[in-house]
Amino acid sequence: MTDQGAGLEARLAADMKDAMRSRDQLRLGAIRNARAAVKNAEIEAGGPLGDAGITRVLRGLVKQHRESIDQFRAGGRDDLVAKEQAEMAVLEGYLPAQMDEAQVEPVVAEVIAAEGAASPADLGRVMKASMARLAGRADGATVRTVAQRLLEG
Repeated sequence: MTDQGAGLEARLAADMKDAMRSRDQLRLGAIRNARAAVKNAEIEAGGPLGDAGITRVLRGLVKQHRESIDQFRAGGRDDLVAKEQAEMAVLEGYLPAQMDEAQVEPVVAEVIAAEGAASPADLGRVMKASMARLAGRADGATVRTVAQRLLEG
């Protein structure tokens, strides 16, 4: 679809133009916010982020949407929950598929063996190494759940 060098950035730009043409305001707003966040991160980093950096930024935005959804649910604002969910779905379309617990478990088990972890007190070390190995293919909550279960078992 796009060249490797600026794959995700080019895809965001092209999809923003498509959203403008189709007058899809929700999609357009979500992509504009994402591009602004990427631009801010590039300014902070002092240069282009590349696909890995852009993916990190998008994951952060998805996490913010999840937190907003929880807040709005607690406040009984279902109208805002629906908007946040729709924007989050747009952003998730740019992220690689997330691994489920069954896929994460062998990686965490391997990390536990490599780290010599034996108890829940070792959770921090296991989380750090597991998240590094999984490189964004699984969210922290899933990894934590698996790690806690394996360390307690």
